[in-house]
Amino acid sequence: MKRFGIISGTVVSILILLFFVFTTPVDHTPYFESDYFEQSLLRIDSVKNLSSQVNDKLLAGFSKVSITPLLNQSEENYREGEFTEVPLAGYGGRKGAPATGVHDSIFVKVAAMKVGEELIFLVSADLLIIPPNMVDSVLKILSENGIRREQLFFSATHTHSSLGAWGSGFVAKQFAGDENNNLVKWLAIKTAEAITTAENDLKPAQIASGNFNAGQYTRNRLVGELGTKNDDFSFIFIEQTRYKKVVIGSFSSHSTTLGDENMEISADYPGYWARKMENTFADYALFFAGSMGSQSPVSKGEGFEKAKFLGEALADSLIKHLKKTKPEEHVSFSHVSLEIPLPKFQIRLTTKRNLSAFLSQKLMPYTYGAWVQAFRFGDMVWITTPADFSGEYAVQLKNALATQDFQANVTSFNGSYLGYIIPGKYFYLDKYESKTMGWFGPYMGDYTMH
Repeated sequence: MKRFGIISGTVVSILILLFFVFTTPVDHTPYFESDYFEQSLLRIDSVKNLSSQVNDKLLAGFSKVSITPLLNQSEENYREGEFTEVPLAGYGGRKGAPATGVHDSIFVKVAAMKVGEELIFLVSADLLIIPPNMVDSVLKILSENGIRREQLFFSATHTHSSLGAWGSGFVAKQFAGDENNNLVKWLAIKTAEAITTAENDLKPAQIASGNFNAGQYTRNRLVGELGTKNDDFSFIFIEQTRYKKVVIGSFSSHSTTLGDENMEISADYPGYWARKMENTFADYALFFAGSMGSQSPVSKGEGFEKAKFLGEALADSLIKHLKKTKPEEHVSFSHVSLEIPLPKFQIRLTTKRNLSAFLSQKLMPYTYGAWVQAFRFGDMVWITTPADFSGEYAVQLKNALATQDFQANVTSFNGSYLGYIIPGKYFYLDKYESKTMGWFGPYMGDYTMH
């Protein structure tokens, strides 16, 4: 009996030790008292001195490169896009199973825009997110051309039926399957190719922008009508003089019209939107995921019919508005990029305890190099974020900028990924976005918005 008591005491002691080693209390220190906040203020001051407005004529160039893989090959040849198998990214319920085929082709598309000596690239890919390790590889390739990270404005269509295998760590594996470095290399090569092709296509161009209400096609999935949502479909229209027309669209609704039962590669509703635009109005159509946090699609039908209905409905509405636009060739332009310091991980286990930061880093090794970026053409401002960014926060930003006569848009997935950034008031909700995907504690949203 005495021996049993000793063993029991030892086990309890070990469990208590493990509890304190592998978990930490939730940190409620206000973000404005933190070191990372002080560092961010210094960085903001430094980029203020680097940002300036340019007034000149616009040059624009475009590209469209397929990232549709050849599946079920006997051997892998990543330079030719040939793979034995590729898992689909987006749903943990697929458990890393490989795609069974291709329903519709997927692409990376780029719009290069140059005003004076200032050159930026808008890069859209039919992927769940823009993988950070892929961005690292793209930058290495582009370094020979002198292209810097600050010039690249990424976004994904956020389709949950596209390529996986791009991430390492436990979390990435759950949503994207086992990592395949060859697939990451191939994506980087094709993305860099699209960027350089767009730069080589620069020609005199005109630009217009706008937005319209498409609230009937999106809903707040976190708290329903108790919360707000970003209803706008925002767009940029660019026309090369006597050459190509391009439209860039952005909408805040998860690309989840196709569920985890679908095992074919597809761009979901943004793919249907792009094909309708390219078949009827524009040479290329780029889709930028909007403020996707807490917003889900509202559509009709099931499966691919549901994706088609939403994509083509948005395209039909957009075409009506594009016919009223008046593009301009002489524009005022500026852009800014800020690499933000990050707080420590706070992956919630309970409302009072987190997983330790050390273990969290092991689960998500690619959470680094987070950027917040923005560019401005005239009275249009587009802001890009490194997360599933809250639609509620986006509305706040848009309203604040509207008081200064700016039309604003907020996009997600700009080349790093920090999970969901949503208002701190939802921190204690036992929901997927706030608990599973809220990785930096109760004040990450307020810090990002500051």
